[in-house]
Amino acid sequence: MQVIKQNKNLFLIPIALLVGTTALSACTPTVSQRGNMLENYQIEEIKVNESKRSDVLRTLGSPTTKSTFDPKVWYYIGQETEKRGIFDPKVTKERIFLVAFNDEGTLTDIEEIDRKRLNIPYVRDKTITHGNERTLAQELLGNLGKFNPQQNSSAATTGGGI
Repeated sequence: MQVIKQNKNLFLIPIALLVGTTALSACTPTVSQRGNMLENYQIEEIKVNESKRSDVLRTLGSPTTKSTFDPKVWYYIGQETEKRGIFDPKVTKERIFLVAFNDEGTLTDIEEIDRKRLNIPYVRDKTITHGNERTLAQELLGNLGKFNPQQNSSAATTGGGI
């Protein structure tokens, strides 16, 4: 009997360790990166009034977006978010760079845009829709008698005979 009790304890230890490890790993944050997160060494490689569009593309990659009203202005937007469990993701790091060119395609300006992020909470309420409020019985039985059997339209218009 003593041997069975010891074997039972040996079996429970790995299960307890597995459950504990799984519980701890569920608290590990999920980090996601979106866009083009530029690093300082990349910015230092391009020079204002010297670098061309092709140099910027080669060094920084494709822009995240181009300006709507001025195609000579490019934006590089990068963002890192961290999500823990069931909670909404939080922005942990964000960088936005404006890159501008002249008509000849030479870099005229590169600057980091420091925007103060507004933290707008998500609202999980439902939008109110106005209309008839019906009970479950009305929903289930409401269509009874509303449908007409399909009539032979050609027989009705020609008089029905051969």
